Amino acid sequence: MNRFIKRHISKGKASFALATLLFTLSGCSDYLEILPLNEVVLENYWTKKEDVTSVLNGCYEALAAENSLDHLGVWGELRSENLVRGGSLDNKYVEVLKENILPANDLTKWEDIYKTINRCNTVLAYADGVQKLDPNYTEAQMMANKAEATFIRDLCYFYLIRTFRDVPMIFEPSIDDTKEYAVAATPMKDALRMLSEDLESVKDYAVLRYVDDSRMTNSQAANNAYENCAKVTRVALYTLLADIYLWRGEYDKAISCCDYVINFKKNQYQERIANIGQLNDMHLFSGIPMIRESIVNTKTCGNAYTEIFGTGFSFESIFELGYQKGATENKYTSGSYMGDSQGIMGRYSAPEDYASNVTSGNNIYFAKNDCRAYENISESNGHFFITKYYFTSVSLENDNVTDMKSLRLSLGTRSVNNSNWIFYRLSDVMLIKAEACIMKDNPDFQTAFTLINSINKRARNYNETVKSDSLAFSTYSSSREEMEKLLFMERKREFMFEGKRWFDLVRKSLRDNNTHYLANEATQKQKENAVAIKIQLADMNAIFWPYNREELKRNNLLKQNAAYRDAEDFQK
Repeated sequence: MNRFIKRHISKGKASFALATLLFTLSGCSDYLEILPLNEVVLENYWTKKEDVTSVLNGCYEALAAENSLDHLGVWGELRSENLVRGGSLDNKYVEVLKENILPANDLTKWEDIYKTINRCNTVLAYADGVQKLDPNYTEAQMMANKAEATFIRDLCYFYLIRTFRDVPMIFEPSIDDTKEYAVAATPMKDALRMLSEDLESVKDYAVLRYVDDSRMTNSQAANNAYENCAKVTRVALYTLLADIYLWRGEYDKAISCCDYVINFKKNQYQERIANIGQLNDMHLFSGIPMIRESIVNTKTCGNAYTEIFGTGFSFESIFELGYQKGATENKYTSGSYMGDSQGIMGRYSAPEDYASNVTSGNNIYFAKNDCRAYENISESNGHFFITKYYFTSVSLENDNVTDMKSLRLSLGTRSVNNSNWIFYRLSDVMLIKAEACIMKDNPDFQTAFTLINSINKRARNYNETVKSDSLAFSTYSSSREEMEKLLFMERKREFMFEGKRWFDLVRKSLRDNNTHYLANEATQKQKENAVAIKIQLADMNAIFWPYNREELKRNNLLKQNAAYRDAEDFQK
């Protein structure tokens, strides 16, 4: 038996090791088909680089699994004002919408996320030993694989921390059943520090890109170089690190990480220009290359939506789950948003005030020429369908909007909702940097405004043919508070229904040391008990979720969130 494996398995523990290995390798069927099950033991595994990459692929699969993505999406969006009840809805979602979250609710379970973390920990524990055994597995390949696993693990932890605040931080795989795995929760501040240190240690080992796309158009890259978006790259690591630094209040470090990603995108754009000529679907917004809403010399908008959310794997993508290439259904978007090609509503609907009176110019969120208003939401017979991710393509004219007919709206829809799920894209990086510029000790309002305005200009199709700004700097530059309001409103418009809004509200509450903004925003959708819910959310503890009661039984070192202790006692 290999010594690096033997250290983790005590004599007589083969059956447990077998069970653990089989669990870890779900989805790695090629290996299991080669050997009879009674021969699948650890000494026959972790001997070649294919073993590492096979389990690493399982990390991606676990992240994309139905229950995992459902929890990540729910945790980041459902408690915010962005989602209201739509079609058929299980009670566990209804209770969350009503801010009646009990420790017995299945949506408080985190076991699927920790399963993903354990797969990543397994790769990180055994990759070094494999590299010593397999001469074809270079150190550079090993370090790149470890960077991938570190990103996926730390992304999972980042979701857990933003949802539950204090969580158990486990960095070793569950291999030896003699090890005690009751682990106390690490305080949020310390946990975020651990993540940033972890990512810093591997960020420059990650692959910069898997396929050379320097001679490809955006369409060609989406079809042939999609691994650059669907697998973890160096720019993905820098983006996650920037986000974590933002939450930590390390604003200069966040800006530095964002600049790395933005400069990479600028260089990527210039490469393509040098090799294949001008790209008619791109424009430099204040020097940053972004996908245009309208192709050059046309006035028809919708191209940015089509490339980013319809086709997927766009130039602006940083990291997304590639359901389209796997030909599998994205159960989260199909179940949560617009249900299918028959126009069936998913679990959730958009609030009415998000889509009302946009074409008349009287909507409080969207200007009438903001393409996102028509791409993200569709109204039919008084129902407001969430269509982000559902449309495969959008075509509209926003230059002279007077009513819906004037839009000349044309839509392509999915027969199977195999839409990708985007964790990070270029807009994230730009707005993370903008927020850091606003909040740092010596704020840079001009840079922040330019970044925010660039995203707003793209959405309203302002480019070389329309020179004027969509927003006025003087309107917001008087104070940090005004700039912050502008930032959060633009984040709301840009990332609507992408699983980010509740986390934005939590981050601001932590920074302000009060929940005033969160409570006011989140209760806008409440038709009943709004005052009582606002009082409930005044407690900073209540903006985080309770630990599931089964987790408390399994791990006696966990202490229930104080905001939910009465609910836990009541259930007993």
